[in-house]
Amino acid sequence: MLRHTRPDIAPGICYGQTDLDLADSFEREADQVLRSLPAFSAIVSSPLRRCRKLADLIADRYQQSIRIEPRLAEMDFGRWEGVAWNDIPRGELDQWAEDFSQARPHGGESVSALKARVEDALADIRMRQAPTLIVTHAGVIRAALAQGPEAHHFQTQVEFGEVIRLPDSEEEHP
Repeated sequence: MLRHTRPDIAPGICYGQTDLDLADSFEREADQVLRSLPAFSAIVSSPLRRCRKLADLIADRYQQSIRIEPRLAEMDFGRWEGVAWNDIPRGELDQWAEDFSQARPHGGESVSALKARVEDALADIRMRQAPTLIVTHAGVIRAALAQGPEAHHFQTQVEFGEVIRLPDSEEEHP
């Protein structure tokens, strides 16, 4: 799984499914990504522009086609989208922390719903039995790696442009 490069938004803003473009540093960051890619024979991308643009560049370089997979889009943060994390009401953040997996104080998607759709998409990708580069988001990668429903299971740090290798099967763990 490959996280998109830096998006064109100020740090500290909740942006989930907001369809952002990439920062002016895209070309430099993309060059670094191209040097770090593992072998792959298929490319699957989130439909969001910040992933598609990177996936398109990689596909052009490797003469591959891209399959767009809506289930690999970032979490829908509802009314928190575009709001600075520091400006989100403390009570809503507390509600989310109290029931991290199921709470939806923002009116968007729950973490458990995100995890379910990501697991469903990954199961379909694995059925194709081809080494696949998945261009996606930090939340999707965290959901793929999470071994439980609590917040600490989703704490994996994923940098912009970082590649994270998933286990080859459901039985293996990262």
